[in-house]
Amino acid sequence: MVNVLFFAHLKDVVGKEEVSVEGNEWNVARLKEKIAADYGLEGLESVMTAVNEEFADDETILSEGDTIAFIPPVSGG
Repeated sequence: MVNVLFFAHLKDVVGKEEVSVEGNEWNVARLKEKIAADYGLEGLESVMTAVNEEFADDETILSEGDTIAFIPPVSGG
């Protein structure tokens, strides 16, 4: 299992700050596809991803117990 953290509007759409997913040995892209399908999230391709507090790309391989954070772009003025 891996833990997935959601921030900003992603947390509102999912209705939770954190979920656990069976994603061991997956890459980040596959995890994004699963999360998008399970929770109806759109636009995950544009979010920043961190794995264990280090920025990661879509090809990063996940390991048991990893914490993945999805951080949407911030806007403001």
